[in-house]
Amino acid sequence: MKVGFIQMKPKLLDLNANLSKAERLIKKAAAGGAKLVVLPELFDTGYNFESREEVESIAMQIPDGETTEFLAELSREHGVFIVAGTAERDEHGTLYNSAVITGPIASGYIGKYRKIHLFYREKLFFEPGNLGFRVFNIGMAKVGIMICFDWFFPEAMRTLALKGADIIAHPSNLVMPYAPRAMPIRALENRVFSITANRTGEERGLRFIGKSTIASPKAEVLAMGSEDKEEVGIVDINVKEARNKRINEFNDIFKDRKPGFYFI
Repeated sequence: MKVGFIQMKPKLLDLNANLSKAERLIKKAAAGGAKLVVLPELFDTGYNFESREEVESIAMQIPDGETTEFLAELSREHGVFIVAGTAERDEHGTLYNSAVITGPIASGYIGKYRKIHLFYREKLFFEPGNLGFRVFNIGMAKVGIMICFDWFFPEAMRTLALKGADIIAHPSNLVMPYAPRAMPIRALENRVFSITANRTGEERGLRFIGKSTIASPKAEVLAMGSEDKEEVGIVDINVKEARNKRINEFNDIFKDRKPGFYFI
């Protein structure tokens, strides 16, 4: 199957502009044959908020908000599964840094993940996720979702892999330089594919590094974006490679685990 990232520069607090840009790039990815595409963290809202009031003004419920409905419609129209980061406001007004997954099914909406490891000033606006790490079966593959800073904690990706994920979708707004180098190793440790979709540009003095990355179960960088351009990266992968956890005739990375010796 073909999978891809969408690297874009969201405009802070401008929903219409961001959805319009995402639509153009999603159509480009679908035209290129991608069956699964990943968009950045908070692709529809921008990232560097100054106040909780700003987040409240643009956060929406999932799945009934405009962003999820927009993605669901694109999934149905173009036959593509989409994972994208968005600001969520639940029925009680609690705010989460979330991601949704949509697909070419009747309802369009498949599920959501709420970011567990909040980074820096995100803690001023969002609550830590309370849904756990989730894996979604899209038929051709099982997709686990984590968001940006979650990558810094090896347990996140390992949990998704142990739950059966073949592909880790990783919407991101990376500002530190490490993830493009580290994610191929995370993919190797768990023998999965990873798709990191990062954003570009600068927002209120905060610069994002681009370099969206697709990595293989052998730590190969299959595609990497530029530091500053909006672009779509598409590669063809063999999902079965993620289901073979053996590295030689004697070693299986999951069967060889010794949880009883690991510190909690």
